[in-house]
Amino acid sequence: MEQDSWLEVSLNVNGELAEAVAEVLGRFAPNGVAMEMEVQGFRPDGQGIPSGNIRVCAYLPLDESLEEKRNQLEQALWYLSRIQPLPEPTYRTIQESDWSEAWKKNYQPILIGERLVIVPAWLENPTPERLAVTLDPGMAFGTGTHPTTQLCLQWLEALLTPIAEDFTYRTMIDVGCGSGILSIAAVKLGVNRALAVDTDAIAVRSSRENAQANGVAEQIEVGLGSVEEIRQGKFSLQKADIVVANILAPVILQLLEDGLAELVVQDGLLILSGILSDQQAEIEAALKQHGFNPVSCRKEGDWVALLGRR
Repeated sequence: MEQDSWLEVSLNVNGELAEAVAEVLGRFAPNGVAMEMEVQGFRPDGQGIPSGNIRVCAYLPLDESLEEKRNQLEQALWYLSRIQPLPEPTYRTIQESDWSEAWKKNYQPILIGERLVIVPAWLENPTPERLAVTLDPGMAFGTGTHPTTQLCLQWLEALLTPIAEDFTYRTMIDVGCGSGILSIAAVKLGVNRALAVDTDAIAVRSSRENAQANGVAEQIEVGLGSVEEIRQGKFSLQKADIVVANILAPVILQLLEDGLAELVVQDGLLILSGILSDQQAEIEAALKQHGFNPVSCRKEGDWVALLGRR
């Protein structure tokens, strides 16, 4: 039977602590961890005003293993708090059917760069002159509010210039697609075909539904898997002009070892996000080791998104 009740565990921490907390929560959450930038309001143009904190949250199934998992999680957080003080985690029970209602309370349209706007499915587009990505995130990561997602979208907008007669980048692979936001935006910016994969079945379902809602489902293949499944030929694309991975830095390093670089065509581009500033040097070194040079970066607060050419 499909799981429909969850215990949400969340902590509001600064950017420096966010990844460490996410790593701990991820040990116990079967569907991964979400990190969203906390905002303290919205500017008139729709841009969020950052509070400086990141909300890290995970979802534990309400089943017979819950008590044991919660005890183990609290113990792991306690050990982490010995290294650096942490706030107490917040718990609440949530029904999957109530998930979108939780987003509707706080989620507003978000302007990205010069041409994009992320619009919640239940609101009208306030800027019809922009390309709208209509989004209902469901329980998947990727609402456009987190700096890591925004940095990826900024890179895509910069790369996918509207020069139809000589459009260099026609295909894209998104590894760890979450809600499908990056693939949808890429197609709207001009990519012909995109492959969006995730190891979370909820993310796969959410990506398919969002692609359908945006009228781009025929151009986006969505599947369950990661680098290994792509390289095994389980999907229509095995390589692409642009490959994106908006995941945590340790996962990026593992994906590179798994063959992430091999998904990028010669002279193609790899966009990596989910990287904290103090992890930048390590990821850049790994990129160069796998044949990407030069490497460029975009920054927002403590977060970095890297672009490498193969």
